[in-house]
Amino acid sequence: MSEAEDFARLMRELKERGGLSYGVLARRLQTSTSTLHRYCKGEALPAEFAVVDRFARACGASAAEAVDLHRAWLLADARRRAGAAAPTPVPEPPVPAPDPGQAVAAEPAVLVVGPAAVGEPVVRPARYRRRAAVVAAAGLAAGALAVALLAVTGPDRGAPQTGARAGAGPGAGTREPAGSGSASGTPSAGGAAPTESATGPAPPSAASGGPATAPAPSAAPPAAPGQAPAAPLRAAVRSHVWAAGCDHAYLSERGPASVPPPPVEADAPAWASAQRAVHAGNQIVEVTLHGTGGGAVVLEGLEVRMAARRTPPAWNVYEMSQGCGGGLTPAVFAVNLDAPRPLARPVAGNDAGNRLPAPSFPMRVSAAEPVVLRVAAATTGCDCDWSLDLRWSSPAGSGTLRIDDGGRPLRTSAATGRPVYGYALEQGRWSR
Repeated sequence: MSEAEDFARLMRELKERGGLSYGVLARRLQTSTSTLHRYCKGEALPAEFAVVDRFARACGASAAEAVDLHRAWLLADARRRAGAAAPTPVPEPPVPAPDPGQAVAAEPAVLVVGPAAVGEPVVRPARYRRRAAVVAAAGLAAGALAVALLAVTGPDRGAPQTGARAGAGPGAGTREPAGSGSASGTPSAGGAAPTESATGPAPPSAASGGPATAPAPSAAPPAAPGQAPAAPLRAAVRSHVWAAGCDHAYLSERGPASVPPPPVEADAPAWASAQRAVHAGNQIVEVTLHGTGGGAVVLEGLEVRMAARRTPPAWNVYEMSQGCGGGLTPAVFAVNLDAPRPLARPVAGNDAGNRLPAPSFPMRVSAAEPVVLRVAAATTGCDCDWSLDLRWSSPAGSGTLRIDDGGRPLRTSAATGRPVYGYALEQGRWSR
């Protein structure tokens, strides 16, 4: 069985076990149904690793199954590259004997790459065919090395860091690490009002699109010696995400008579800012990440940074809904803000009885393949200021991207024992 056939067999097994149709899988892979059919029949091979990764996640593959699928793709891709690199042998023209009275010129060591003239046969000397064989062998060796590394490290490995990283420990959340970016595009100590959608159009890394003779128009200038590269990522942060789009609660020091009716989720940032309200008990943060360069960026992990812990204020709790529900519980990274050193732990979700796999690092993101991260933080004991550091790596280096609320820490406060109000639509007022 060839490498491509072995890869196709693994794809068919995962698809049959996952129970998803070709149409559903094709939409999740952002490809056509006919193309997916060809992948599963061994007639074609995905050109990018990201397609294989999305297929494994969509089918609910375990970590070991994902490694096997990635290994099979690497071997098949290396075989394909080796076959493409080998030129078709062509007969060499006879070389005329040199004139005995004329000196033989030395052969220049120049390799000319480019199309031949129309109708002109391309003649390659024997040394070119030998070089092609060496290139093919090198391709297979590189594929084997990648397989060995993948098998040893597994899908949850953490790549070594070459750029600066934020210091660990409580209190480090207020210090911006050297070489790190901010998802809001502003320093973490900035005094701007919180914004719902904050984008940090950090310039892309100059090397993220692969080797080139000149940088791409969107590429960032090379980092100075000793300075970490700019994050080749753009992040859009939503800090007012409600469960099922309707279920959430806020703390406010204002009395119920002076608090307006609850808004819809899209208007929550303005409503909360006007009421000087903070998230009560829990907070969901959604981060949409896009690559800004031509290549992929690897997301390696999330670190929680605690900036401050205070006694929860004795304010009123205002519930945005009297109860709602939905058939979808997204997979999230759960954070217990009351822990001495909070961690972002992956938690599986549920879609109408079907289990959604827990999110896991590493992840790959590019300009064409965004990634959405959801973080659900909860507290029962503190008024907490916190943020997230997203560790990333690219061909240009590595670093961290700060995820906060428009340059200020995210804030979530416990609400245990506080007065709880719900809005009575028939009466047009808040009531307990």
